[in-house]
This record gives sequence, structure tokens and C-alpha cells, in this order.
Amino acid sequence: MTSIDPRTRLLLEAPIGATLLRLAAPNVLVMVAQASVGLIETYFVGKLGTDALAGMALVFPIVMLMQMMSAGAMGGGIASSIARALGAGRRDNADALVLHAMLIALGFGLSFSLVLLLGGHWLFTQMGGSGASLAAALTYSGCVFSGAVLVWLFNSLAAVIRGTGNMAVPANVTVAGVLVLVPLSPLLIFGWGPVPALGIAGGAIALLLYYLVGILVLAAYLWSDRSLLKPSLRNVKLRWPLFRDILRIGLIGSVGTVATNLSIGIATSLAGGFGPAAIAGYGTASRLEYLLVPLMFGLGAPLVAMVGTCMGAGQHARALRATWIGAAMGFVLAEAIGLTAAVCPHAWLSMFGSDPAMLETGTLYLRAVGPLYGFFGFGLVLYFASQGAGRLLWPVAGSILRLVVAGLGGVLAIRWGGGLLQVFIAQGAALVVYGVAIASTIAGGAWFGRLGWPCRTDTLLRRLQPRLAQRVVA
Repeated sequence: MTSIDPRTRLLLEAPIGATLLRLAAPNVLVMVAQASVGLIETYFVGKLGTDALAGMALVFPIVMLMQMMSAGAMGGGIASSIARALGAGRRDNADALVLHAMLIALGFGLSFSLVLLLGGHWLFTQMGGSGASLAAALTYSGCVFSGAVLVWLFNSLAAVIRGTGNMAVPANVTVAGVLVLVPLSPLLIFGWGPVPALGIAGGAIALLLYYLVGILVLAAYLWSDRSLLKPSLRNVKLRWPLFRDILRIGLIGSVGTVATNLSIGIATSLAGGFGPAAIAGYGTASRLEYLLVPLMFGLGAPLVAMVGTCMGAGQHARALRATWIGAAMGFVLAEAIGLTAAVCPHAWLSMFGSDPAMLETGTLYLRAVGPLYGFFGFGLVLYFASQGAGRLLWPVAGSILRLVVAGLGGVLAIRWGGGLLQVFIAQGAALVVYGVAIASTIAGGAWFGRLGWPCRTDTLLRRLQPRLAQRVVA
């Protein structure tokens, strides 16, 4: 163990709870800062009127899909691959994975641009957009998705660095970028002096500038002497096994991400039947649910590194203990946020608008779904831990179950004469199913073989020891 880097040794040997909290603190900060980017935009766009706010609500689930795929699903695959390579002592592979990750990011970024620029009008119309709200959605999405590659590259570079156990550098870059974005976003939206007012497009342009500068800073760090990894663009031979190692986790994770965002998208579409103000109200309220994603990612990213490193080093019991400790932390944090929002919904909603119908719809959602946010946070952290283990099939199945319960429940509620409250109750029930399903499969041994009756970690590992001896986590 003397040749192991100190940061890798920390993940393998230090006390789990204290280490997770110490690594998560800067990462939660970076995720809060990154989430604030969207909130800053929403706040200023809300000053343009309800139609602009509704237009942004139509686009936001797709923007979050891209964010969650690039930072969470594929980013988790990148971080997990690098962590497992470092844990197993394969430094050359870890270095080579950087270039492979960048090429994957370019491919997905270009794909998002192509699909949304060509199919945006159809998609937003299907989600309930019309008139001025549809025009606002098309303007905003046209700007954002023209620069989709920037979002993918930024999140992939950050994932590379987090895979080494370094959470501070991405945190510092993101926080510094947000400090610049706070004045830049309103400047481009409303204009000032020689700078013209660009309206809702100004928020999108400010966002892309933020990602562009962040890419330059993260790349400069990776190619500096301070970086644990020593990537090279000249001497690396592209190898399919390295692409596969990232994609086998990232693609499966992307299915779960699509299912999560479809749940929100379906509810947005159902709310669209009650008018633009209802879309704005649900879209604004559900941003709090989306805010949980980066918060749980802040806790889950160091868990990806710790679980991946431990699995790579063969420390399976420690990987499972870290998983349950992290999941408990996620439940407490998400539940506290949800209960606060349910008790004081206007404290959140009134930041973005004052339309009575918007406030009524948003309040209805937060009081129905907020008290169940803990199950969402619990499931999300378990999802990230499963990324580190390289075992994502069952967490993705949990996401699909959530989609079925939320989508089918919402549609049936409307068909049987129910209203938005019944739609939101189905959304809350889906969160419970999501968290419980993922926890049950991990407790039942899904990481190491077929499912069995949930049992204690030590009993589980003893029961599965013959399989563990035969399996090598790539």
C-alpha cells in the first residue's frame, strides 16, 4: 500500500462518515452554486412575465435532462471508471480515460444540439406550450442547445477530477463562475448602457459563457503539475475497452435519468391542460425537486469515488457500509428540505412570481409531494453508490418504476375526473416506490449476484463470498 496516492488511501482507510462529510462539503457547495445558476435565471426571467416563466418551465426539464446525463449519469460513469482504475493501481488507464471521456462528451453534446434544434417545436407543443409561452421556450432552447457541447465538456472534466477524490477544484471553479454569472445574467436579459436587452435569450447566453470559462479553467488544472492524473492528447491510443467502461455505466444511468425527467415532463404536460399559469406554478415548484438532484449529487459524487475505489481494491464490505451511511445522510437532508417547503411554500414560490394561479398550483404540489422528498434523496444517493460499484441495472429499474407510477397515476387521475392534486399525489407515491425499490435490491445482494432476502452486510458478504471470489470489478 506504500505506493498508493494519499487521496486514494483516504478513500480506502479513513473513517467513512467523517470522510464522506469532509469530501461532500465542498461538493455540496459546488452543486448548490451550480443549481443557483438556474435559479438566478428563473428569478430574472420571471420579471419578464408569466409567459416567459412558462416558456422556461417547458424547456427546463430538457435542460435538466442534459445536466443530469452529463454530470450524473455519464459523469458518474467517468468518475467511477477513474476511481476503480486508481483503486486497482492502473494509473495508465486512469490517465487515458480522460481523452476517452472528452470524446464521449463531444458526441453527446452534438447529439443534444441536433435533436433539440430540429425537434424542439414539436416537443414543447406536446408538453402544452402555445402562443407566447411556446415562442419563449423556442427562443431559450435555441440558445442553450446551440452550446450543448459546452455543458457536456464542463461536467465531464469536473467528473474526471472528482474521480480522483478531489472535490475542491470543481467546487472552486463553479462558485467563482456563479459569482460572475449573478451580474452577467441580468445584464444580458435587461441590458444596460451599450449592452442591448436580449430578453430570455440573454439568460441562455450568460449560462453558456459560464460553461466556456469553466472548461478552460478545469482543463488548465488537469494539465498542470497539481493534478493527480497526467493526461495526454498525443500519446494515447484509443481503446474500445476504456470507452466501454464509461459507457456501460453512463448509458444505463442515462436510462434512469430519462425516466426521472419524463416523470417531470409528463406532470408538466398534464399541468398544461390547466393553462400557462398552472405550467408556471408546477414548473417553479418542481425546481425544488430538481434542486435536490445537485444536492444529492454533492453527497453522491464522493460516494462514487469511495465505493469505486473500495470495489477496485476488493474492499466490498467497506463499500456497502459507505453506501448505507451516505444514503441515510441523503434522506435526512432531502426530507428536511421537503418538509420546510410543505410548511412554507410561498417562501419559495414568491421568489419567482406573484400570479395567484401560479402560487396556488405550486403550493398544491409542494404540500402533496414535499413531505416525501426524503425517499427521493435516499434513492438518488443509492443510485450514485451503485455507479461507483458499476452495478446500475436495479437503480435504473427503480427509476422506470417511478416513471410508471407517476405517469400512469397522473393520467388515470385526470381520466377519472381528478385534478392537479391527484396528479401530484401520484408523483409523491412514485418517489416512495423509487427509494424503497433501490434500497431493497441493494440490501438483497444485487451488487454481487442474484437477489435474495435482505440481510446484514456481514451476512450478505459471507453468503456471497464464492461469487465475490470469482468476480473482478473492472
